[in-house]
Amino acid sequence: MDTVGWRAQRRARKEAHHFSEIQRGPDGRYLPVEEIDPLPDASGRAHAGSFGIPRSSSPTPGALPVPPKYFTDKPVQNASASHSIEQLASGSSGVSLAYMPAVERSRAQRLPRMEPHLQLMVGPLLRYDTVDENGLWRGAALIVTADSGSFYEPFPVLTYQWDPEEIARPSPSMQGSYDLGPHPADPHATAMAGPSAQLPDMNEAYFGDYKGKGNTRDDQTQHVTGQEIYVYSGNGGTFTFWRFPIQIQLGINEICIKYRINGGMQLAFFVPAHHQNMRWAAHSCNGFSAGVNPDDFRGPGFKSGYDPMWIDLLQKHVERPFHVLVGGGDQLYCDRLTREPEIQEWILAKPSTKKNFPLTGEIVSCVDRFFFNHYCSSFRMGAFARANSSIPMLNMCGKICEFDINDNILMWHLQMTTIWCVLLRSISLSLINLARFKIDGFGSYPEELQHSPVFKHIGVRGYFFYLLFQCFINPLHDHLDDRAGKHMFKSLILGAQGPYVGLPSHSFLSYLGPDVHILMLDCRAERKRNQVCSEFEYQKAFERIRYLPSDVKHLVVQLGIPIAYPRMVFLEAALDSKLNPLIALGRSGTAAFSSFVNKFNADAELLDDLNDHWTAKCHKKERNWFIQQMQGIARMKSLRISFLSGDVHCAAVGVLKTLVRSNGGKNNRTIDVPPETDYRYMINVVTSAIVNTPPPNGVIAMVSTLATKTHRTLHHAETDEAMLPIFTKEPNGNHRLQNKYIMGRRNWCAVSCDPETQELEFDIRVEMEKGVGVSFGYPVRSPPPKWFPGT
Repeated sequence: MDTVGWRAQRRARKEAHHFSEIQRGPDGRYLPVEEIDPLPDASGRAHAGSFGIPRSSSPTPGALPVPPKYFTDKPVQNASASHSIEQLASGSSGVSLAYMPAVERSRAQRLPRMEPHLQLMVGPLLRYDTVDENGLWRGAALIVTADSGSFYEPFPVLTYQWDPEEIARPSPSMQGSYDLGPHPADPHATAMAGPSAQLPDMNEAYFGDYKGKGNTRDDQTQHVTGQEIYVYSGNGGTFTFWRFPIQIQLGINEICIKYRINGGMQLAFFVPAHHQNMRWAAHSCNGFSAGVNPDDFRGPGFKSGYDPMWIDLLQKHVERPFHVLVGGGDQLYCDRLTREPEIQEWILAKPSTKKNFPLTGEIVSCVDRFFFNHYCSSFRMGAFARANSSIPMLNMCGKICEFDINDNILMWHLQMTTIWCVLLRSISLSLINLARFKIDGFGSYPEELQHSPVFKHIGVRGYFFYLLFQCFINPLHDHLDDRAGKHMFKSLILGAQGPYVGLPSHSFLSYLGPDVHILMLDCRAERKRNQVCSEFEYQKAFERIRYLPSDVKHLVVQLGIPIAYPRMVFLEAALDSKLNPLIALGRSGTAAFSSFVNKFNADAELLDDLNDHWTAKCHKKERNWFIQQMQGIARMKSLRISFLSGDVHCAAVGVLKTLVRSNGGKNNRTIDVPPETDYRYMINVVTSAIVNTPPPNGVIAMVSTLATKTHRTLHHAETDEAMLPIFTKEPNGNHRLQNKYIMGRRNWCAVSCDPETQELEFDIRVEMEKGVGVSFGYPVRSPPPKWFPGT
């Protein structure tokens, strides 16, 4: 028996049973599973830099906030007489705060407060849009405030400033654990290093030479009044979403932008020079599956298993700042929604009942309450909160809402002895982790289920809150018009009306430098069982690409799910077979086999995930057409196209290239077309997951074996596809004899353009040891195009 799977299953079932027994409170309302409070200070008010404990607090109590650079436990006599505050702040002394006079201790640690006061729920968050034809950097900041504790006379104001003549310099590499330091978005902000660690503070690292410089004659300062774009109303009152548009004229130098809201804590981000290609980081799968214990991934010095790889990313950001943070899907996991008390009756109902289950007012309120609280909680905690306030985000919708159940749960159910069960066990292992149980296949379920009231409403509100929190867009406020000058975000490409989400698809085509652009293709809003994107969405995206400047060399296409990846066709056929006895037993209600069918319509579990993949039989024709269309664009515009994906909890690199047929000679040898002259040469970099658990070793071995299989599906279009064996060594340097195609460790990807060769480098940063927060790089490069347009 798979012990890990059994324990995960037991934990998940125990939690589900507990939440199913929740009763109404004295006021007649259900007690929600997750509900957070504003960030309070000592007087009960929240302010920038405050620290508070939400209702769902960390099991480990946090230490008091440690201010910048005071990391010492060595006593020094007469500290106040021999060391000035300025010397202490500059880090030139190791004096302990405990030995300073009370007034000086308070002054040294005092954090700026917002005036007028704002009671924060989350934020500030940063979003990147694009750089327009005039070299104007465009983006925005977002905060959410509790109206009951905030003052809006005047409206909130964001102030940002920069020195266009200042040259940004990288900070020294950080060693050991990582000090998260004070932060307005994080109620658990504490130093994570031990008392003897001496590490640079985040603000010091970001500001570098800027810190302490103060205003100069050359500083550019802008004040932006917040735009009220949405008001959420819940049991705790009303909460306002404030958006602050940011515009910066790029200059001859890479510059640091310092910003604060209502005079509160100062934060910073970086923008490139006008001639510079951006450095950016890509990630996906920012959460844990149900039944996984996050503490299993928490190494020494870390408060949470969520943090280690985010710490690693932020550490690289300190060394060489990233300009954009690309979210490739699954930025939020929503397992807890299924535990909310108002929807338990729907969850436990039979599939036939679910389809016509009424959408009550309580369920409507429950869904909005969950998304609001869960976003606020997740986006203001830990290292991720540091990232989304210091690196402008550019996110795509990988899943409407992510409902995961630990992969090992299904592994346990597949420990069978009959010939049928042994066969299904062997073929199912290959996808148990790669296609996890959730409503991640929203749009890929049967039509009658997609249109059922409760199921559809979850998708509608999930997509709405994705746009609100991750894209800073309220469609009702911003209007559905992407024509030039009509929408705040110039990169937006609106597609056709989604059949189940009530809104058109939202794709984005953004500038990442004079040589690089990225297309964030929305593959969710218009999805149906036989469609990923509508022809209307494709044509609008293609039209935008055709108008890219002729000197653009690289186009990265972000797809939530890999497009060049090992096939699972045999598993799809087995799960869809009417002769599958395990599925029949699951549908009959047999307890031991209930996990083989999903809770929504009793179809085979994993089948919705398979139908969600580009290589599913229902999407294969569209996939092949899409690849050929991209080849045509690459050829006509002399544009190197690369794909970037997540979803599968592995790191891998697939490749599409020109098919070279054997000449039939004695040696039967073939020579590939050089990648730099091959317009069909497109790599698919897969980076997943930055937080979630990797697949079991057996799954990795199975997928690696499938990676060597020859696929002929595009041979008619003179296109071959394969996986690249880039993982020839372990992160510790040991040689890998097997599994050179798939890496089953947590990871993220750093991307940059080589200024000399103009190659686009994707450096897949793989966790060296579980929970340690240190990565090892596996770089792969996409060459610039070296063919004439149209040839």
